[in-house]
Amino acid sequence: MKISRNWLQTYFDGELPTAPALAEALTFHAFEIESVENDILDVKVTANRGHDCLSHRGIAKELSAILSLPLKGDPLSAAPRLAPNAPVEVVIDEPALCSRYIAGYIRGVKVGPSPRWLSERLKSIGQKSINNVVDAANFVMFDIGQPLHAFDAAKLGTEPYRIAVRSARAGDTLVGLDDKTYELPQGALVITTMQHDAIIGIAGIKGGKESGVSDRTTDLILEAAHFDGPSLRRTSRALKLRTDASQRFEQVISPELAAYGMRAFADLVQKIAGGEIVGFTDVYPHPRPAVAVPISRAHMNAVLGLDLSASEVEGVFTRLGFKFEKREDHYVVTPPFERLDITLPADLIEEVGRIIGYEKIPSIELPAIDTKPPIHARSAREDAIREFLCAQGFTEVFTSVFADTGERIVANKADGVRPFLRSSLTPGVRDALDRNVRNKELLGIKQVKLFEIGTVWKNGREDTEIAIAVEKVKREKTEDIFRQELEAFIAALPEEPNDVASAPLPDIRYQQFSHYPFMVRDIALWVPEGTNADDVHAVIRAHAGELLVRSDKFDEYAKDGRVSFAFRLIFQSFDRTLTDDDANERMESIYRAVQARGWEVR
Repeated sequence: MKISRNWLQTYFDGELPTAPALAEALTFHAFEIESVENDILDVKVTANRGHDCLSHRGIAKELSAILSLPLKGDPLSAAPRLAPNAPVEVVIDEPALCSRYIAGYIRGVKVGPSPRWLSERLKSIGQKSINNVVDAANFVMFDIGQPLHAFDAAKLGTEPYRIAVRSARAGDTLVGLDDKTYELPQGALVITTMQHDAIIGIAGIKGGKESGVSDRTTDLILEAAHFDGPSLRRTSRALKLRTDASQRFEQVISPELAAYGMRAFADLVQKIAGGEIVGFTDVYPHPRPAVAVPISRAHMNAVLGLDLSASEVEGVFTRLGFKFEKREDHYVVTPPFERLDITLPADLIEEVGRIIGYEKIPSIELPAIDTKPPIHARSAREDAIREFLCAQGFTEVFTSVFADTGERIVANKADGVRPFLRSSLTPGVRDALDRNVRNKELLGIKQVKLFEIGTVWKNGREDTEIAIAVEKVKREKTEDIFRQELEAFIAALPEEPNDVASAPLPDIRYQQFSHYPFMVRDIALWVPEGTNADDVHAVIRAHAGELLVRSDKFDEYAKDGRVSFAFRLIFQSFDRTLTDDDANERMESIYRAVQARGWEVR
């Protein structure tokens, strides 16, 4: 999320540190920072903190705790008052998917350009200014984290207005504010007018064009709600539509935040667009109860390896805004409503540890293990098989678990390609064999031999299989012979894992490879009897140039006092596709070098 240092500054009386210093503080105590540019921090808020930190207020609260800088004002400190006088009726048909819906009503607004401070504030974090009403909604969302929306009341009917939150039905569509028509998946949560049963918005994702605010709008119905994150995410994925608002609902925010968002939204609209705030309708049948978490200071110190005093622990709780009751060495801590991530003693320990500073936690050696760790039977057998095959010249491959056919289909596969889980390893290993055979010259091997140990899904269960694939080469072992030897080896393996011999692993080798195709050239030449093949090979390599990636002798025979050597040369580039001229130039260089030594090119 883009966070403006100047925007953060509005939460503090004292001058904040520089943007790089703020980035460092957040990095060591809270979140990674993607970049810092022109006093804008790109903060990578972790999934467990999307509840409260996808906002400037959330980041300001973090910095307040980390740097011990008091906030000059917290917009979430006091419960807002929402007078219940709005001529708006709200019906929630799906309370499991919409736990709270607040509608606000404002008469007599003047829609127009935003004041300079507001448009510049949004522009600083990459947001485009639309008009004063839409900008007010966006400002409050980026300020405290609550997504908001505004409808043109005149387009929803007449007073009293009636709004319903229901699931989409088959065939439901919506023309969005972006002029695109969305075919809504059945079950998607939508906002409708009960007078006409017209869809006016996709809950938490996109508003409808027909009910949108324009420069002719005078009366507004404002929306602040709490929608179910998983349900909204399914709709967002189905529509391939993700917005700043949907991102926050997907991370799951507290339903309590809706009231704070509505109050801030209505007040800001009145400030910059005028009008009269008539009142609000708040449908919240099951308020979320506060969560109290017990913990002892002794337990906290034991986990952290520290000796924190009561004042140090309580200082962290206070800086984080955690209310607590104390009885001797024990605490019952009540986090703020927006901190949905604090539910266990371990969560409190983590909070204290990160605010105190992980660098203050001492490093200690792990204790010695008195008993020999048990060996996993299946893993031991797999390792033994793996080492046996590698010793036979096989190479292990890992192929895709997805297949064109199978018994088990993958639900909601993103690309829709190969939608089944594989029921056999053989097709994948065969495909890998075909691909590698085409590159055997580059690999410098005589016979390609592959194996895979992997999971398959067949006969209604998940199982592990072994598959091998061997290239057919004259005078080399066939796949059938290798399979028989493998089966005999497996049959001879002991049942007890401790009895399975553990051979040392082969040397780990890695060599960078090129994505560009290679070229093959052969050279055969006569040399005087007694000439060493390695000396000839060295001359060839020395004059082949930097594009030579592999060379091997593949033939030798003697006749009439001379010896014939034949070499296979592989040329390849790491930055381009080679041409025939590239290979021919290097072969000419080799020809000149060997002929200068009196050797005859055949």
